[in-house]
Amino acid sequence: MSPAVKPVLVERLADVAAHEGLTIDVFAVLRSVERRTTAKDQAYFDLQLADTSANVNGKVWGDDRDAFTAIGTITPGSVVKVRGEVRTWQGVLQLKLVNVRPVLDADPGYDPERVLGRTPSWLHARACKTLVIDIETVPDTGIREMPQTIVKALTEFSKRKEMDESLVRGLSPFFAKVVALAFAEADGDDDAPIDVLAVPRDDAEAATLPDWAHAVDEATLLESFWTLAAAAGTVVTYNGMGFDVPFLVGRSLIHGIPARVDLLSQRYKLRPHLDLLEILGQRGRGPSNLDVVCWALGIESPKGEMDGSMVAPAYASGRIAEIATYNRADVRATRAVYRRVRDLLLRFRQDWGG
Repeated sequence: MSPAVKPVLVERLADVAAHEGLTIDVFAVLRSVERRTTAKDQAYFDLQLADTSANVNGKVWGDDRDAFTAIGTITPGSVVKVRGEVRTWQGVLQLKLVNVRPVLDADPGYDPERVLGRTPSWLHARACKTLVIDIETVPDTGIREMPQTIVKALTEFSKRKEMDESLVRGLSPFFAKVVALAFAEADGDDDAPIDVLAVPRDDAEAATLPDWAHAVDEATLLESFWTLAAAAGTVVTYNGMGFDVPFLVGRSLIHGIPARVDLLSQRYKLRPHLDLLEILGQRGRGPSNLDVVCWALGIESPKGEMDGSMVAPAYASGRIAEIATYNRADVRATRAVYRRVRDLLLRFRQDWGG
């Protein structure tokens, strides 16, 4: 009898394809799991694995009893160590899993940064199954710093849209930056914490932030967002398809950070990105911004002492703590709207599934 072949430890999912036909070990985030049945009534799990380098599909069949039992007990968003056979099915790379378990910090070869990205150590304890987010942005590039061709393009666009030039800059990832990102678990307790990643201009401004706000630079904010999104089963936004996510993608591109979760291509699906405006927007028959929806549903509006038009002046005057407070209120309101929609609408839809 020939000795068993030891599995190859693959460091990145992007390198899995080079080991076709072999059994490998790899560390990854379990992005999603869905139990299905073949036409011959054979049960299996369809899943997606992710790290900072790639996403890879996987399957667990009922005849691999250990893996089949284990995968049903692991929460999506968990970091796992998987063992599987590298295969190609109809031109698509996939892993046929024979073993899977939650990762251990002591596992040889496990590098959290390679799997989760360069993010603050405390962030991993804040992973959310249903992640609700909102961002605040400000113009980043002064008009005097731009080439004349860019100034001309910006000026002509502003005139055509009848918008103030500074507002146009504030809405574009090419001319603006993210200065705050609030996030929370959308399901669970009403008092679940809401954290804010804030980008102060200096240490003095950072010192003004409350305990629930964390001072970071923009690149760390972006890395942290993609780490949170990779760990979530659903990302909830209000107008995230139209603004928040495209802006985060654009800024990530500029910083050279992989936008490693696809939150834009499946606009009419509820997962992985649930944009509440897509459900509540009324096809343009009237205003349906978050303030209006909160008023209609009897939910406290976040638009109190500050609104979006006041963020840039507040940032310029060093009031990052006020921006963080406003950003946090937006997420609190979005979470409340989501819970109303979830309980009274989504749970009756076949495409929601719990």
